[in-house]
Amino acid sequence: MRRKVIAGNWKMNKTPREVRSILTDMKDKICTEGVDVLFCVPAISLVAAVESVKGTDIAIGAENMFYEEQGAYTGEISASMLVDAGVKYVILGHSERRQIFGEDNTVINMKVKKAIEHKIIPIICCGETLEQREHGVTLEFVEEQIRSAYYNVSREEAHDTIIAYEPIWAIGTGKVATSAQAQEVCADIRGCIERIYDRETADAIRILYGGSVNASNAEELFAMPDIDGGLVGGASLKPEFADIVEFGRKSI
Repeated sequence: MRRKVIAGNWKMNKTPREVRSILTDMKDKICTEGVDVLFCVPAISLVAAVESVKGTDIAIGAENMFYEEQGAYTGEISASMLVDAGVKYVILGHSERRQIFGEDNTVINMKVKKAIEHKIIPIICCGETLEQREHGVTLEFVEEQIRSAYYNVSREEAHDTIIAYEPIWAIGTGKVATSAQAQEVCADIRGCIERIYDRETADAIRILYGGSVNASNAEELFAMPDIDGGLVGGASLKPEFADIVEFGRKSI
């Protein structure tokens, strides 16, 4: 059985001082037995976050990463920098990076391969707009994102990656896909992975749902057979995150 993953994405919120305060308080309220729990925080707060959860099983992830080792890339952060800071995960291909910063499938694939090279677990995001869902092209669009992300990634390399399905129309809007809608797409993503690799790899890769996940809908979402946890936005900054983690534990 796949181990559940409950990941918080803090986006551009909280200073290093606030990160220390929140994590110091929250880590004592979270039970990580049987689940993987992590917080993805702004780059400036990564070291503070790693220090704050030291001695626990809570991991820290980055919200983005560049695909070059070093050089004249003002404002970027490399995989080796993340490793040195103690980071274990990185979110790649989030819709905000795609839509606001113009990252395309080719760039995301380069980042995925660089993360794998440095043994950072990539959380590869995919998801459709409301217009695409209404036009009935959700599955085709998401499959294209997945195939592009895993281009020239070997079966062995893909095994420990994580995918996060986040319908763009549900991110930060308070709207959430029904459990049936989320399950349908996550099942198709697993089928896509099987077509790229094989059934064993498809069964191994963990697929999360993201998009206004909170304590009131987490239990139903996590009960779906192809949803292996959540990429949690705003709720991961609140005490209810501990409840979301608990729902993940109960769904094992």
